[in-house]
Amino acid sequence: MEFLFILLPVFGIFAIGFIGQKTLKFDIPNLSKLTLYLMSPFLAFNTFYTNPLTMDYFYLAIYIFVLCLSLILLVSVISFLLGYNVQDRYRCALILASAFMNNGNYGTPVVLLVFGAAGLDIAVVLMVLQQLAMSTIGIYFAAKGSKDANGMKTVMTRVVRMPIAYGALLGLILQLLHIPLPSALMTCVKLVGDAAIPTIMIVLGMQLAVISFRRIELDKVGIALVLKLLIAPFIAFGLTLILPVDEMTKQIMILLAAMPTAANTTLMAVQFDTKPDLVSSTTFISTVLSIITLPIVLYFLHPVF
Repeated sequence: MEFLFILLPVFGIFAIGFIGQKTLKFDIPNLSKLTLYLMSPFLAFNTFYTNPLTMDYFYLAIYIFVLCLSLILLVSVISFLLGYNVQDRYRCALILASAFMNNGNYGTPVVLLVFGAAGLDIAVVLMVLQQLAMSTIGIYFAAKGSKDANGMKTVMTRVVRMPIAYGALLGLILQLLHIPLPSALMTCVKLVGDAAIPTIMIVLGMQLAVISFRRIELDKVGIALVLKLLIAPFIAFGLTLILPVDEMTKQIMILLAAMPTAANTTLMAVQFDTKPDLVSSTTFISTVLSIITLPIVLYFLHPVF
């Protein structure tokens, strides 16, 4: 029951965006641009500036990037076998839908519920690293899958222009140099950054409002769902057998790998027009299905839950 109470705010925010779009007809691409270019860099800066670096970052970074790259490799192989590489937008959209998990506004509360404050510290570190992966690898594939992506030079130009990674890098540098910032400035940064998460979710709700569910490509959505909700936890389990981390960290790694698709990927897909219907519908459906799949994963990881 507690698990369902965690999900209520998530679906409530989706509903706000859905109803708002149906009644007021917002300009979704411009709202997406606002969140991606203006709000998200503050979120990345605050995350990297306020969370101290430890040796755990190294092992958890290996986990995040190997998991992400493994799923990208699987998507690429499947796309090749099914002929999706002919139109690379499908491959890039499937990567956005499969390779990045919602371990922030969804995964972190679940970890806190199951593992307490000690688990929350690990979840925050993984959230930071996931943010880095999405602001680099995610942006790259979103730009590559754009309709008007004209060669590698165009793609890399778009990646370089994205401010999220610069926000993260600046926050990391200031933390390592132990440079304090005025509390008034940090309050401003935190307010804008914290606003990014609900805004991202509202934009996802808006995108769901304009999807024609009769045109959803169920075969491709099905591939993304299997990779995200089924294959990803098994890859994470394999990584826990290799990485020298404690038992609780291993359980959290597997649990977060089983999270639904990150809402940020919808933002990227809308911004670059990388099959946004496919990405947003996968995000929504994976979130709904997680009501069933996550309790199963939790049972095997943490039977007392």
